[in-house]
Order: sequence, then structure tokens, then C-alpha cells
Amino acid sequence: MNRWLVGARPRTLAAALVPVMVGTAAAAGLNQPGTGWAKGIIWWRAGCALVVAVAVQVATNYANDYSDGIRGVDSEDRIGPARLVGSGLATAAEVKRAMIAAFAVTLVAGTPLVLAVGWELVAVGVAAVAAGWFYTGGSRPYGYAGYGEVFVFVFFGLVATVGSTYVQVEAVTALSLLCGVAVGSLSTALLVVNNLRDIPGDSRCGKRTLAVRMGENRTRIVYTGLMVVPYLLLPLIAGVYARPVAAAAFVVILPARRPVLRVLEGAVGPDLIPVLGQTGLVQLAFGVTLATGLWLSAP
Repeated sequence: MNRWLVGARPRTLAAALVPVMVGTAAAAGLNQPGTGWAKGIIWWRAGCALVVAVAVQVATNYANDYSDGIRGVDSEDRIGPARLVGSGLATAAEVKRAMIAAFAVTLVAGTPLVLAVGWELVAVGVAAVAAGWFYTGGSRPYGYAGYGEVFVFVFFGLVATVGSTYVQVEAVTALSLLCGVAVGSLSTALLVVNNLRDIPGDSRCGKRTLAVRMGENRTRIVYTGLMVVPYLLLPLIAGVYARPVAAAAFVVILPARRPVLRVLEGAVGPDLIPVLGQTGLVQLAFGVTLATGLWLSAP
């Protein structure tokens, strides 16, 4: 596989795709109800929002690879996929340039949205870029202090979902906020199980992730809670906000059982690698099903 594709970590890209899909579907019908299959959605805005979200995700992955690599956190004997700098697949300078290029894509794709919707989006974009860099970059990276989960929940849950609705209707809606909590919980669960797997290596390197700070047992409980939250919110999304077909996302609770049970049964190290993949598939399936339900139920 191409080394830059490896560094982009394609399995994590559902965290960028899902909130944009769900946020766009939550906006369906709000501007122009009953106007056919398009339901009033401005498709070029949705496309730009998707490119921005994916570019931020890829740039953050490269930034993490670069910062961890120069600190010696990643190594050839790490559990899980190889990292570009740590495994010697690319130099730190090459990965840094790739990171800058990905962040530049966010600027290119975000500019039309700023011009069409409003300059308030500049602040959101700057915050997302800064959060992506300082996750593991800078002198005091917050990802090393146990706040990485907060970043993922906020930016790949609330901001990406609510923002995708906002660029369509130019307003923050309660439905998009609720959907943001649901998809943000699954995005955060992905990071939690990743950090659960990496507890031994992170502890040795002094990387104090939330999993390291809490320990294995409490991390397993947090992961389980995050996987359950979206299903607790579905009755509100489907009922209170009159999007009944969104309840179809309940079917994804069946494949969600497998990774949750593996985590609760005490899977460690390499045994958590398939759990990570299963969690990503649950996130994608939930997002697609929820977005479809929101769309079909739109006025």
C-alpha cells in the first residue's frame, strides 16, 4: 500500500465522513420543505464541508505521526499499523510537508463556504487546525495529557455535524446538536479503544492518554458507555424531532455487540486491533443508517 495512504489512516476517515453525512441530512427539508428529492440541500456546500472534514482528519493523522515520531513515541515494534516516521517509511520533514498540504486543502475547500455563509466559519476553521496540530504537537500537547477524547468529541462530533447543518440553513439546530452527540460518541469510542490497546507503550513513553490515566478497567467502561449513548438518543431524534425513519439505526446495535463484548471480556494488545476495525464499521453503519433515516423523514 502507498505509504501516504498508510499515513492518512483510511480506517479513521469514517470519523470525518459520518458527521458531514448526518449533519447534511439533519438540514434536509428545513430550507425548502417538500421540494423533491434534493430537499433544499445545496450540494456544493455539502461537498466542500466533506472535503474540509476529511482534510482535517488526514492532516491531524499526519501531525500525530510527525510529532510522535520525532519524540520517539512510535517505534517499529508498536502494536498496530506502522507509523511513517517511527517505522522509517518517511522522514519527519516529509510527513510535516504532507501535514501542511492537507491543512492547505482545508483552506481551499473552506474558502467558498466562508464567502457564501459567513466569516464566523473562519474561527471554526482556525480552531480545528490548531486543535489538530496541538493534539500531539507543540511543547505541551493536550493529547499527552488525556484530553484527546475531548478534541475528537468536539470537532468530529459536535463541530462537524452542527457545522454541516449550519452551512445549509445558516443556523444551529437542536436536532444537529443531538446528532452531533451521537456521532461524536462513536468517534470518541474509536480513539478510546485505540488508546486502550496502546496503554503499555504509551505508559513507557510517558504519554498520559486518558486510558493511561484511568487504567484498563475504567477505560473499558468508558468505551462501552460511548457505544451505548447513540442508541439512547435515537428515540429523541426519531420522536421528538419527527424523524421517525431515523429509528432504523437501531439495527446497528447488533453488530455493535461484538466489539463491546470483546472489550468487556478483557481483550488486550493485538486482540484489540480487530475491535478497532469493528468499531469503525459500526460508526460508519450507524452514520449511514441515521443519515438515510433523517433524509427520508425530512419534511
